[in-house]
Amino acid sequence: MEKNDQFVLEMRHISKAFPGVQALQDVSLEVRPGTVHALMGENGAGKSTLVKCLFGLYLQDEGEILLQGKPVTISSSREALDLGISMIHQELHPIPDRSVMENVWLGRAPLRKLGKLNFVDHRAMKEKTESLFEDLKLDINPRSLVRDLSVSKVQSMEIAKAVSYNARVIVMDEPSSSLTGHEVHHLFGIIRNLKERGISIIYISHKMEEILEIADDVTIMRDGKKVGTWPAGELTTDLIISRMVGREMTNRFPPRKNRPEEEAVLDVRGYTSPFPKSFQDVSFTLRRGEILGVGGLVGAQRTEVMEALFGLRSLESGKVLIHGREADLSSPIKAKKHKMAFLTEERRATGIFPVLSVQFNLLAAHLASYVGSGRLLNQRSMCRDAREGIEKLSVKTPSSRELIRNLSGGNQQKVLLARWLLTDPEILILDEPTRGIDVGAKYEIYTIMADLASQGKSIVMISSEMPELLGMTDRILVMSQGRLAGIVNTPETTEEEIMRLATKYVA
Repeated sequence: MEKNDQFVLEMRHISKAFPGVQALQDVSLEVRPGTVHALMGENGAGKSTLVKCLFGLYLQDEGEILLQGKPVTISSSREALDLGISMIHQELHPIPDRSVMENVWLGRAPLRKLGKLNFVDHRAMKEKTESLFEDLKLDINPRSLVRDLSVSKVQSMEIAKAVSYNARVIVMDEPSSSLTGHEVHHLFGIIRNLKERGISIIYISHKMEEILEIADDVTIMRDGKKVGTWPAGELTTDLIISRMVGREMTNRFPPRKNRPEEEAVLDVRGYTSPFPKSFQDVSFTLRRGEILGVGGLVGAQRTEVMEALFGLRSLESGKVLIHGREADLSSPIKAKKHKMAFLTEERRATGIFPVLSVQFNLLAAHLASYVGSGRLLNQRSMCRDAREGIEKLSVKTPSSRELIRNLSGGNQQKVLLARWLLTDPEILILDEPTRGIDVGAKYEIYTIMADLASQGKSIVMISSEMPELLGMTDRILVMSQGRLAGIVNTPETTEEEIMRLATKYVA
């Protein structure tokens, strides 16, 4: 990148420390107008801390921020928005029971006077929303309830909301993590439209192929420091990975030594939901020592089937056999008694307890075992097991007392895995276990899975990433519109066959 480029945003020599952690050390970022600037690095590299300093959620200890060459102080998100900096967070939190236009103009709706009183002018709000959507080429009804929208349309709405603040810079944190391939294509169309309007995008993602397609410049961070910035056209997936992790990664998946046995540990027969648009007549087996992948497009009801298997959803019909004997899995407590574990897709919503410690989160599924005489918890045993879980899965944390929300996504995920491993399960259901974590942390999760399978554990892995399904599984169960489209042997299949099955019942 040429030093004489005119930058819309400069973050110079930013440093930020938290108790026991130097999160950022002398990091600089320079963003050109009307470009997509990708920000990459492993979980814990400092990406989120840097953009939180930009958006006023943190105040940097050292360094300065310049907008179009002028120094600015940003001590709140309100100040950031007023300066033309918007941020779309990875976890979207709209108000589901309000309309699209009310969400877009929340807190700043157009008003009309009636005597001495002010009322929301819904007609003006609708017109402003339609004008905004027309500029961005979005096909969304302003009066629709947000809960009726797809994830893709909610994200489009959030982008429109960001633009409505007259944003010059928009931060997008993992914007494609919940999108299908078609929806990602639509997202990229919106981003290119924003570029044409002169808006700059800071794009945080772990998906290499997306970065190489949409980015103009790429900044890579490691351990709270800037590794460097390069034009995207000069990079390859292998180069990005080696610069992110500081070493060559010759293989994205670890070697596997598991040999699935013929014994069916789990035999699911005719699983059918009482709801007509959910899953119907799903049957499959899971063998001892096997990693069974579950693929399909968004809306295929993959998660719903597995939630029913763990007692989180009701059934209309169907049964399950464990080691050849019919099992009652009508609740998670009963599923746990059958040595089952379930790692949920949304770790922030249904996995972690964010305001509690790493230790509590790690032990949460096993607390009853620490109750001693007088109904008091055995603190010594709890500390010992938490320490062993942290060490066994190499969780990066200052201590077991640290709040789990302060850990990176990859380390939060390892804590949740350690939680379930403490219950000594035979069957693990992992729903998108590597969603939103970097390539290094992914490899660690894959290694844990491979080791568990080689020990004879049986794993069901739901994944939206085709390379992950092909690289980590023995067989792949493909769902389409709530129905089982087929089960294939991974070494004998192709991406094309899986996609053909995934669209088998799509109208």
